[in-house]
Amino acid sequence: MSALCTRGRSGVAGYSRVLSARLSTPPHQQPGTECGSSPAGAPGKEDNKAQLWSRYHEMKKLVYEILPPGVCNLLNPAAICSNNEICLGDIEIYGFDYDYTLAQYSDMLHKKIFITARDILIQQYKYPEEIKKYDYIPGFAIRGLHYDVQKNLLMKIDAFHYIQLGTAYRGLKPVPDEEVIESYGGTPHIPLIEMSDFYGKGPTMKQFMDIFSLPEMTLISCVTDFFISHGIDFDPAHLYKDTTDAIRDVHVKGMMYDWIEKDMAGGRKEAIWRRWRSSGSSRRHSPPTSEHYILHGEDIFAVLNRLVKHNKKLFLITNSPFSFVDKGMKHMVGKNWRDLFDVVIVRADKPAFFTDRRKPFRRLDEGGSLQWDKINNLEKGKIYKQGNLFDFLRLTGWRGSKVLYFGDHLYSDLADLMLRHGWRTGAIVPELENEIRIINTEQYMHSLTWQQALTGLLERMQTYQDAESKQVLKEWMKERQELRSVTKNLFNPQFGSIFRTFQNPTYFSRRLIRFSDIYMASISCLLNYNIDFTFYPRRTPLQHEAPLWMDQLCTGCMKTPFLDEMVHVR
Repeated sequence: MSALCTRGRSGVAGYSRVLSARLSTPPHQQPGTECGSSPAGAPGKEDNKAQLWSRYHEMKKLVYEILPPGVCNLLNPAAICSNNEICLGDIEIYGFDYDYTLAQYSDMLHKKIFITARDILIQQYKYPEEIKKYDYIPGFAIRGLHYDVQKNLLMKIDAFHYIQLGTAYRGLKPVPDEEVIESYGGTPHIPLIEMSDFYGKGPTMKQFMDIFSLPEMTLISCVTDFFISHGIDFDPAHLYKDTTDAIRDVHVKGMMYDWIEKDMAGGRKEAIWRRWRSSGSSRRHSPPTSEHYILHGEDIFAVLNRLVKHNKKLFLITNSPFSFVDKGMKHMVGKNWRDLFDVVIVRADKPAFFTDRRKPFRRLDEGGSLQWDKINNLEKGKIYKQGNLFDFLRLTGWRGSKVLYFGDHLYSDLADLMLRHGWRTGAIVPELENEIRIINTEQYMHSLTWQQALTGLLERMQTYQDAESKQVLKEWMKERQELRSVTKNLFNPQFGSIFRTFQNPTYFSRRLIRFSDIYMASISCLLNYNIDFTFYPRRTPLQHEAPLWMDQLCTGCMKTPFLDEMVHVR
């Protein structure tokens, strides 16, 4: 990496000097002449067109020189990213959510949730039997999307509340940009009052922040597609409520827990069968079903055990029931997993757990039955249900920045803890690993760098206003739009990256930065760092600082490839 950064710095410096020399002369603008017209002795319009294309080709050549083949893999998918400076040496207590934080699930679970909720719509809500032809579509939706219930639009919104045009879907088909803009009064901007409250729910909009919401978004889209394609009149509000209730039943009625528990039992049987077969038996039987839903998570024990060995306190706060968590932790960590935790709280009812003082803690016995004794302290090895954060703080004394809590849901897990209680927070973002792998590809690196360079050319050369120059700029604009589509489609053909729209952070990214000190693809990323490691967020340039940011190419932030030239623009 150091050699690459050295190459990058020298490349940027040379890049800037060359472009500064070639592009620093402003377009002809003299008193009495229109912008872009040619005064006496200046190049004519034909020369303007030739000059524009000359600079275009020079820029393209320099982009490929500064990013030769093989410079990818700048980013490590197993790295921890920091939004705020945090020293792990100052952390005394580590807290964890369970689902999608300690336990990771496969896409096959999403398919099972989709199919079951779809069948509930048919059997209990009497939806048309024909929707059974729709199966789960992996990769259709991404996390962080907004759904306008009244307009029946699923879309991606950026940090400034603007819809990313081209990412608004009604059913399984994109809605034309013109129709989207017209739907919102002639603008792609969504007012704050319509967007969402503190927990992602507005009067007409819902933001899907849970990884388990992927099958929900897909089911809404599939049923909408059926109704529209068959000309069936329907109320989107009823469809949204019915689908949400069907998905909720899968969770609340324990169906999902049953699938995963049976899946783990099948995995254990297969492990026994394989060991038995490897011992030399000649008997022939088909193996039991292997694990389909929960991923084993071999690193989870290593993470927890290392923290305990360094005298850190550990606690678990989850909305899942004890029997489910107990089986999952035994599967991943071992039968003595509770010895690692100082406090275990199940059925916590987050996010209300963090704000509602009314629910007291109740203790569960070894069989999972509720006990009636008053809770005056939280004991290691015991299991507690419900409760609230205020009693938790009173009984443990674990307050402020010495506590670091990890969760996958930015609203339900992290927001209150950071903003109201001053805990440090870590977001688990499983999508991060795949997104970084895409960013590391040669196609993405070259497409993005050339797109940014072309954007700079458009900004600098827009002062050429003669007809032929305008046509050149129009061609550049078209190419820029095509490049944007290419980079978007690399992540997801419908909605692109969960972190970015074309040029802005997404609304999801805005919340990620606001509610988490650090974020990572999985909890196992902690194993890549010392127990007292300090995370320093990179000082990324503000727009007015961009011309001074000489090492941005080597750090992967390729906003302005021609830095010296931009001094004349800013």
